[in-house]
Formats: sequence, structure tokens, C-alpha cells
Amino acid sequence: MTRPADLDPFVAIALEAADLAGSVIRPHFRTAVPADQKSDDSPVTIADRGAEEAMRAMLRNRCPDCGILGEEFGLERPEAPLRWVLDPIDGTRAFITGRPIFATLVALMHGDEPLIGIIDQPVTRERWVGVAGRPTTFSGPIGGSAGTRACPEIGNAELSCTSPELLKDDLPRFQALQGAVKRTTWGGDAYGYGLLALGQLDIVVERSLKVWDWAALMPVVEGAGGAMTDWQGGRLRSAGDGRVIAVGDRRLLPGVVSALG
Repeated sequence: MTRPADLDPFVAIALEAADLAGSVIRPHFRTAVPADQKSDDSPVTIADRGAEEAMRAMLRNRCPDCGILGEEFGLERPEAPLRWVLDPIDGTRAFITGRPIFATLVALMHGDEPLIGIIDQPVTRERWVGVAGRPTTFSGPIGGSAGTRACPEIGNAELSCTSPELLKDDLPRFQALQGAVKRTTWGGDAYGYGLLALGQLDIVVERSLKVWDWAALMPVVEGAGGAMTDWQGGRLRSAGDGRVIAVGDRRLLPGVVSALG
């Protein structure tokens, strides 16, 4: 299947998938839902699994020629050039502790190129929609508008990362960047990239991200005026090392790459 000329039908399907996931997730929020530990020591709940199963069933029906890759249940139709990429709850630790900063991520990729990305917070009802070549849109009752802020100087930048423990042996490299920025905040998972797309943050740097962690984020960040790369400033790839930079002002990127060494 070639790259679709008209993405609007796929955007409608992506939004439907996010709606469906939210309907599964919301009843479990702040209910002391039990969590299992996966082989990589990350937690998973019935909400994660149920939301992905619901999205997969709908996508199989609506897009039978597309592949599906999800965090919880792996890859279907690996030969398909168009692939849905799903993370039902990005930020399960936040979810199980009752913090509404997790997100459902829905992406459509053609090869290694993300075409559509949805960041959906099902509790606060905030939603970012990114489509390749189009401005990002944002909706939600809390406030904010899509668009990164101008911040050309790294010394004025707000930096964020989900957790220092996720940086592992790259922590000294991250700390070098910390020394160059204005301030660092921790926590957020995919929600932090949404905040960057609203101009609330300037830089997000993380490692160990899988493709389902970043595929939906890239169209949102780029459509808001920012950029996402690996730690060398190169294009993110499914087979990459999982080290990710997001900047709201593209002029920050050389300084971030330099600081990370």
C-alpha cells in the first residue's frame, strides 16, 4: 500500500480509536486497579490491556490491510507498509497512582514515517492531533492552544524528563544538559510532549523509548512548530536506540545535541 494521498479518513479512524480507549480506561481511573509487572519491570493493568484490545478489534475491522503494533500485544501483519502503532496508557505508573498525566497514543506510520499522531488524555479530555504537513490542533477544557514558544537560547529553556531512573548510565550526559538550561522538571511521560506542543516546555529529553512511545508524538510536536530527533540530531527510526530529543524551538537543537555529548 502506497502512502495515502488523503489522510482524513485515517484521522477519523484514529480519533475513533482514541475515543474507544478512553471509554475503557476512565472507569478504572482511581479505583485501586491492580498492576502486574512485565518482564521489563514496567507495570501493566487491565485498563492497558482492555484499551489496546478494543482498539485492535476496531482497527482490524476498519483497516484490514494495515498492520497493528501495540505495546501490550505485539505486531500483526508485519508485511503491511501502513501500520497503526498503539500505546493504550503511556504513563501507567501515573495512571495507577491516580495522576491524570498519562495518555493514550495512537499513530499511523508508513514505513518509518509517522503520518498521524494522537495524544489523548481521557480523564481531563485534552487531545492533541498531529498530521504530517499540517498544523497541530488541541482541544480541552483546561486551556492552552497548539503552538510551541520562541526560545532560541538554551539558558532560558524549560527542560523536562519523565524520571532520572529511566536515564540509567546516560544520567551524566543529561546532567550536562541540565547545567545549561534554566530549569528542569520531572514527570509527564507523553503528556510532557503535549505541554511542549502548547509552549509550556521547551525541551524534553529521554531514553529507552520504543516506537509506540514516540510515533504519535512526532506529528504533534512537528505540527506545533517543534522538532523530534535522536540524541545525535538525526531522524528517529523504529530500529533506533530509543534516545529522544524534542524541542519547541528548532534553534535549540544544536545546543541540546552538543550538551548531551
